[in-house]
Amino acid sequence: MFLGEFEHSVDSKGRVAIPAKFRSQLETGLVVTCGFERCLQVYPMTTWNVLSQEVSKLPLSELDARNLRRLLFARAFDTELDKQGRILLPAQLRTYAGLTETAIFAGMNTYLEIWATDSWTATFAEIAEQGSAIAKTMISLGI
Repeated sequence: MFLGEFEHSVDSKGRVAIPAKFRSQLETGLVVTCGFERCLQVYPMTTWNVLSQEVSKLPLSELDARNLRRLLFARAFDTELDKQGRILLPAQLRTYAGLTETAIFAGMNTYLEIWATDSWTATFAEIAEQGSAIAKTMISLGI
């Protein structure tokens, strides 16, 4: 389970340390890909395998399904933690998410998101303002 919010430095080579709390869940490999709001998504390999199979079942005749495949698969890469618990984020993905010197890791239960600090701050401020609307959505979803 990935819970919490952590800030880590991105070094000049594009390496970033995965929060120590999350490393054991990623020891067997992970996939990093583009997220939906200009962040990155990090999946343990087992979670990625399930997600990728479900996405691959979507009909190619549907534009939204093709675009989802493009977003998730085109720039995705699989990797492992190095001995210091770091991963190398390719330049394309760092640019996509606006990552420079620091990154925010946000636990999303079954996966992680990596955000540029300013983007995360702005996004979470918006979310905080929508608390009542989010609560209504939860009720409509049966949660």
